[in-house]
Amino acid sequence: MVKLAEWRGKEIFRRYGIDLPRGAVVRSPAEVAGALTGAGVPFPCVVKAQVLAGGRGKGGAVRFATNLAEAEDATRAILAMEFKGEKVREVLLEEKLAIARELYLSIALDRSQRLPVVMASAQGGVEIESVEESAIARVSVDPFPGLIGYEKRRLLAALAVSGAVARSVDGLLDQVWKVFVQEDAELVEINPLAIVGDRVVALDAKVIIEDDASFRHPEYADIRDDRTPLEEIAREKEIAFVQLDGNIGVIANGAGLTMATLDVLAEFGGRPGVFLDLGGTDDPRKVTEAFHLMAQAKPAAVFLNIFGGVTRCDTVARGLVDAMQQVPANERFPLVARIRGNNEAEGVAILQKAGVTSLPDLKESVQAVIAAAGGPA
Repeated sequence: MVKLAEWRGKEIFRRYGIDLPRGAVVRSPAEVAGALTGAGVPFPCVVKAQVLAGGRGKGGAVRFATNLAEAEDATRAILAMEFKGEKVREVLLEEKLAIARELYLSIALDRSQRLPVVMASAQGGVEIESVEESAIARVSVDPFPGLIGYEKRRLLAALAVSGAVARSVDGLLDQVWKVFVQEDAELVEINPLAIVGDRVVALDAKVIIEDDASFRHPEYADIRDDRTPLEEIAREKEIAFVQLDGNIGVIANGAGLTMATLDVLAEFGGRPGVFLDLGGTDDPRKVTEAFHLMAQAKPAAVFLNIFGGVTRCDTVARGLVDAMQQVPANERFPLVARIRGNNEAEGVAILQKAGVTSLPDLKESVQAVIAAAGGPA
């Protein structure tokens, strides 16, 4: 998926005619004066960190300024921040509007229904997870006719709007639906959606584009969103690789087994730091490439947890051993393996011959890798 920063999401909204505050993006305090003048942003204004993590307001990454000096100081302070592990590189300066009420609106892909779902709530401006279920309207939309009249009326009722504001929201629903469909989005979210006078204005924009539609959207090709440099390399090699905050690397095959492995490590006090999903591959070359990525992340220890169904345990083991031999001695790390299933005995033999600890029991192997990484957190 391609996660877009707020300012990029708002650029898309602007193309579809969605009402937005006047604003401009800057990357240094020196750009503030020119950006405010060029975009016609009056004081007071809002200064917002452009990061992908939520909770910016609570974390001090959104500030207000009543004059140019305050705007420059706020920009300088925010650009010096690292917010939830993400370095702030851009700041959005926007006019501060007189808000009568804040709403919530989104369209997301519900994979269980295989349909887009529109969510609306009269309680906007807070994390949607904290809103009572009864206060959120959900409308599943057939993508062929799209969002139709009676569905929009249900959403308007949930937002408790009427008159000119209701007409503004009605038009916005059509615009947001077009963004979702034409941009091949997984998520389009506006929180808060502000009532300003007799219209609604998108104060925020969260847009996530589906990776598989990237061939239709070359304009997003250079957006790295929140991927680390190693994650970017992995993406190019079509390897599922994610870096976390812990010190234990995980190599598993299949999303379910990978997630379960992370959970078990956490249950026993381990701190997963990198996880790598081999999927269904047992290609030794692919395994070698994956292991090299893991080595570059410099984990304290690595846990290999493989279930051989379609995947053959011996070819995974062979690719792993080949990769280990190519890693310089001073960059190597303890490796604990648990491999079960297709050609299990052959795989275990290959690993043991290479000096890799291989244990059949999940609890025992998890405890061994945690100990190798320095013990429980």
